[in-house]
Amino acid sequence: MTEQSRVAGAAFSGGFGGNLVRLGCAAACLAVPLAAQEGPRPTFDIGAGFTEPIGTAGHALDTGWNMGAGAGINFSNYFGTKIDVAYTRFGINGATLANAGFPGGNFNVFSATLDPVIHVGAYRRADFYLIGGAGLYRVEQQFTVPAVANAVGVDPFFGFYNVSFLTDQVVSSYSVDKLGFNAGAGVAFGTKWRGKFFAEARFNRVYLGGARRVDYIPITFGFRW
Repeated sequence: MTEQSRVAGAAFSGGFGGNLVRLGCAAACLAVPLAAQEGPRPTFDIGAGFTEPIGTAGHALDTGWNMGAGAGINFSNYFGTKIDVAYTRFGINGATLANAGFPGGNFNVFSATLDPVIHVGAYRRADFYLIGGAGLYRVEQQFTVPAVANAVGVDPFFGFYNVSFLTDQVVSSYSVDKLGFNAGAGVAFGTKWRGKFFAEARFNRVYLGGARRVDYIPITFGFRW
């Protein structure tokens, strides 16, 4: 406190002026915690994007795509937690398919995780945050061959008719449920619709057992309420 402040405080320490100063200080002290103590607020989001396999998975899989949704609670302007569900699909690359002896295949991951969120800073309408957590991952691998499928079509003038089309027939499939974790960061931008557009990247690791694991990074764009 400066000498001027001490002098001013002494001048208002008694009488009506002193009461005003004390009342103002009390109001200011109460305003800070009340402003910070906003009640818990629900939050929801949906998003989609592309996914890059890395490590060992990067040698066997092509770049894939992802989609997901989340719901949770923001306990304050700085901390929240939510439950995320996501689905990621990769194609199996040509070299791996040739070694396995199949013409086609895919690798899919479904995840359900509990993820705390820490908002580390905001600039105007931009919100920067850290996110990460752990949960259950279902990993599925499929090998396919081309096949012809038949279906029944309907024409308003000629009635029912048979139609054939090309599809992929699954000839080998394997799935397993394992634990894993994710960690990453993102940025959200406010809009006039009381929501935010966001972009985020998260490192995901699924433990398959022993030294085997699947690592990938989804880059997701979406909207959050």
